[in-house]
Parts: sequence; structure tokens; C-alpha cells
Amino acid sequence: MVTLQVQTVTFSNIAAVIFDKDGTLEDSTDFLRNLAQKRSRLIDAQIPGIGEPLLMAFGVQGDSLDPTGLMAVGSRRENEIAAAAYVAETGRGWLESLTIARRAFEDADYYLKSTPPSPLFVGGLDILKSLSDAGVKVGILSAAPTSQVQRFVTHHQLEPYIQLQMGVDDGPTKPDPILFLNACQALGVHPSVTLMVGDAQGDIDMAIGAGAAGCVGVCWNQSHPKHLNGATVVISHWDQLKIKSLTLPRVSFGDS
Repeated sequence: MVTLQVQTVTFSNIAAVIFDKDGTLEDSTDFLRNLAQKRSRLIDAQIPGIGEPLLMAFGVQGDSLDPTGLMAVGSRRENEIAAAAYVAETGRGWLESLTIARRAFEDADYYLKSTPPSPLFVGGLDILKSLSDAGVKVGILSAAPTSQVQRFVTHHQLEPYIQLQMGVDDGPTKPDPILFLNACQALGVHPSVTLMVGDAQGDIDMAIGAGAAGCVGVCWNQSHPKHLNGATVVISHWDQLKIKSLTLPRVSFGDS
């Protein structure tokens, strides 16, 4: 176990750290914006006029991506349902609307399949190495599909440092605490000795609901973002998260 110093907050006896992927470890803003635009254009090609409202629903305005918007924090399934809801507003049946949205999403994946994973935020690799070298179990828990998490880890050669690669495929998504509890179980640690690190309210609410040791909010553009008010502490650079000390196990020596 380790003691972590994060800004002015000290977290003692930490056995594991679970990271979000998009917006936390991976600088994926450009890719998510491009993906939203491709999905919107494909649906607009079938239903003219729906493209712009869809982009707004996804949280895309011009060249910016809302960090609290659907593309940034929602699962693929949630994005599909939102898109289908806009299609259904044009008078189409719900099953037909779901089919249109799902096919557009699949086609967008095909067009962008050769796009490599986005880069790591500066300092991300160093913090993963430091935690791993200190004996801390490290996991990734993302709202993205598990396959995308695995592709990200493989592309950046993070396998030596990551013990858990977990995404949302079916079932609950963030902020349901069961995801964090399942991640802790997979890592073999208790939530009370596990720290969550993420850039969204869903990460914070999930960690709090699961009884985590705390939640470190990350925001690379603002020092006091309103959407992370519930975090234990917020950082704007990985240098602000440091390993303060190791907690060595007690060793008992019998009479000799």
C-alpha cells in the first residue's frame, strides 16, 4: 500500500487506483468530436435536417466538445438511444429508429477504424509506471466498450502497468456503483483502499456510491471546474499526484 499526496489532500493506505480512459488518460477530444460528426452526417443522409440537433445532443458545438456532454461521458448504448430518440421524433417507429441509429454507428466505426487511439495526456505514462513500480494495482474503468479499452492499452504498450481493462458493453454504466465494485473485485481489493481518478461527474458519483477511498477529479483546462465539485480533490496535471510513501507490511518474528 502507498500514501498518495494529491495537492493538499493525503490518501493513506491505497492499494489500487482505477482510472477513467477518455479525457483522463487519453486525450480523445478530437476523436470523439470526429466520431460524433460522422455519426450525425450518416443519420442526416437518411433523415435530412437531423444532423445539427444530433450534434448538439452529443455535446458538440463547432470545434468544441462539452466535457459534460453525451459523447464525453455516455456509453455507446446511451449515445445510440439518444440518437434513436431524435430519429423517432421524425415519426418513425422506435425499433426502426434504433436500427437506423445502430447502423449509422456501425458505419461510422468502419470509416474511422484505421484511426489509432488518441495520445496519452502528458505525464500519464509516468504516473502509471510509478504506481505499478510501487506495487499499487492499476485498472482502467471506462464507459467506452471493453474492446476500445483493450486497443488503447495495447497501442500504448501499457500492459505491464495495467491489471484491469474494463469497459461498458451491456448492462449498467456509470455512475452505477456496481461497476466500481466489480472492478475492485476483479483487482482483488476493497473499495475503501481504492482511489478513483476521472474527469466526469459519473466517475465521482460512482466512486462515492461504492465507498471508494476518494475520487481525484482531473481537468486539463480549468483549475476549478463546476462539474467536478464532488471530487475529493481536482488536479490539472499529473505532477500534482505523487507517491508520498510506501506502507510496508508488518512482519512478526517468533521467539528463537
